Amino acid sequence: MPMFEIVTEPDDVVAPALIVSFEDWVDAGAAGTTAARHIAEGGDVVATFDSDAIYDYRSHRPVLDIVTGIPKQFVWPQMVVIRRRLPERDVFVMTGPEPDYRWKEFADDVLELAIRIGIVEHVSLGAIPSAVPHTAPTPVMMTAATSELMRGHSPNEGLLRVPAAAVSLVEWTLAQNAIPAVGFWAQVPHYATPFAAGAIALVRKVESHLTVTIGAGDLEDQVRAQNTALEQIFADNPDATEYLERLQGLVGQDEVPPGENIADEVEKFLRNQRRGGGPTPYSP
Repeated sequence: MPMFEIVTEPDDVVAPALIVSFEDWVDAGAAGTTAARHIAEGGDVVATFDSDAIYDYRSHRPVLDIVTGIPKQFVWPQMVVIRRRLPERDVFVMTGPEPDYRWKEFADDVLELAIRIGIVEHVSLGAIPSAVPHTAPTPVMMTAATSELMRGHSPNEGLLRVPAAAVSLVEWTLAQNAIPAVGFWAQVPHYATPFAAGAIALVRKVESHLTVTIGAGDLEDQVRAQNTALEQIFADNPDATEYLERLQGLVGQDEVPPGENIADEVEKFLRNQRRGGGPTPYSP
């Protein structure tokens, strides 16, 4: 028995694509899930997953609303699939907290749902914390099931071994079953979350890859507000300004300082930032 439930049976689908992004790992600056929810905005829920089957409520606690001392409502973590009809085609956006349990079964059920809908291609969205400044365009890495899907992107050479994410297992499972699958991973500053500029960079990649029109919408307003807040933080903190200048000096370079040096700078910056009350750093 699948872990998902169809809420509304989708019909008249046009070249449907599945876009997947999960909170937690790997979603630095909430860029992936912010992009996914922006893409899904105005759509309709077509499926939900059984929260009891995939979540540990000690790590993803439900929210209890208490009104004048009376418990009124539990709000449970949810994994949902939303259909949005774009002018060019349909997109189905799956988002929610990363599952705690039964990853293999979960990925198989996503495959079953994708086949049922008729999904013809898949896109994963996420983000990683990197030694990049918020003042520069957001770099985006790409993964793909085949080299042909790279379409001119330059992949990282050699082996890159990273802690796996559930979103990557979904991408892998669909690719192993002949559904073309790619992933876009924004590289966002260590020190800024949420990071709307990273979400916009991912939306642009989705538009280009799927040949659709989405637009940035109110994400542009979020970027302006966040940049204003960050400018104030840096203006009031000479150490932070020095750190930012170092990051800006790395833009476009193939080599960055050793990891331990970057880590030292990040920690020094974050200590100063916490005292200044700025945006909170990302932590997986």
